[in-house]
Amino acid sequence: MSGRLEGRRAIVTGAGSGIGAAVAKRLAADGARVFTCDLKGEVDHLADVTVEGASAALVEAAVEAMGGLDTVVPCAGIAAFSPLEGHTDAYFRQVLEVNLVAVFRLVRDAAEHLKQAGNGRIVTIGSTTSTYGDEGLCAYSASKHAVLGFTKSAAAELGPHGVTVNCVQPGAIDTPMTAPAFEEMPEYRTFWENKAPLRRLGRPEDIADVIAFLCSDDARFMSGHGLWVDGGAMVRH
Repeated sequence: MSGRLEGRRAIVTGAGSGIGAAVAKRLAADGARVFTCDLKGEVDHLADVTVEGASAALVEAAVEAMGGLDTVVPCAGIAAFSPLEGHTDAYFRQVLEVNLVAVFRLVRDAAEHLKQAGNGRIVTIGSTTSTYGDEGLCAYSASKHAVLGFTKSAAAELGPHGVTVNCVQPGAIDTPMTAPAFEEMPEYRTFWENKAPLRRLGRPEDIADVIAFLCSDDARFMSGHGLWVDGGAMVRH
């Protein structure tokens, strides 16, 4: 790859599979040192990101292992279809804890290190549902709307310290997390394949490549944005 991330030191959560694994691989291929975290799998740090104190421990471990920290990509996330009436309090809280609260905690606990670096990079993972909604996704859409809003405010606050904060908004991506839905509802897969002008589902690498760009100096003047990476699907929402 390009080596354009040479010298960068990054945390990637959710790195055991899917988008997180692709992001970790791409950042490393571009020259970054990457400290990976997930609940399971072959990662550097096993942790449940929703546990209080987990993000602070993760940042401490990453800084110790890499000698510093300047890039954070929280990819851990969950999604499931459920009608509104089926959203229990526990389910709603779980989705927000993983998709939103854990992102907030990691960014908060890493912020001082990124400010000290002077050229920090944060890339959050939103969704097309950060802007729109869809049936069966009330909790998920609420969490992803919030991630985009958090991204914008964090960009405003951290920008004076040289830190950029952006949100990648994937469309329908073929990952282990989405596979059950596509297998159980093949019409749902066909819908998204036809909706995208590029006529296919996204792959984790499609998202990872954009994130690598946002982590690089090529994106040094971009901050506070949500970027759809959806094969053009939302041009005709």
